[in-house]
Amino acid sequence: MSEMTYGAVEFARDTGVSRETLRRFEVWRDLLADTNSHTNLVGRSTLSDFWFRHALDSWQVFNQGKGAGRWADLGSGAGFPGLAVAFGLMESAQPDSHVFLVESIGKKSRFLNEVVAATGAPVTVYPVRVEAMTDVPRVDVVTARAMAPLTKLFGYVHPFVEKGATCLLPKGRNFKEELTEARKSWTFEEQVIPSLTSSEAVLLKIRDLRRA
Repeated sequence: MSEMTYGAVEFARDTGVSRETLRRFEVWRDLLADTNSHTNLVGRSTLSDFWFRHALDSWQVFNQGKGAGRWADLGSGAGFPGLAVAFGLMESAQPDSHVFLVESIGKKSRFLNEVVAATGAPVTVYPVRVEAMTDVPRVDVVTARAMAPLTKLFGYVHPFVEKGATCLLPKGRNFKEELTEARKSWTFEEQVIPSLTSSEAVLLKIRDLRRA
């Protein structure tokens, strides 16, 4: 699906977001296109699919965690899904809501702060590696998109889980193999949620994560 067939109008139709929220997504996309023209943040071939591959894909993560006011997005990159979650929290006027974006690469954390400044999103950017965080915030949901295989990713999210977080993790076609491998060193309960944007992808809702 290309930008020509799925754009802002289709995104607004499918998500029901307000005009103000849609404008925040548009600001994000414009800043991303401008920055990506000279600094590589996302694959240029994926930028043309912003509304489907990035915006809608990120919005479904927010939808699966509705009611949660505090989130952490690890390895946030250009803000998928963390910034979309923040815009969703603004849309729903969730009280005391906040999103923590953890991104150690300087050009990406600077971009995230630029979007936050332009949109007023309730976000704090941590420009550090996840494993180097000394003050892990208490959140309701921790997420990470395309960051690492589950066996390694569980090590990153576990400090947040210990403080009460549920995991919402987008995964691709190899999710079954990753789950099998992860069970060698972790115990957990998972819910597999089909993705809206790919027949091969899923969202994994992980609870009761413990080292085996």
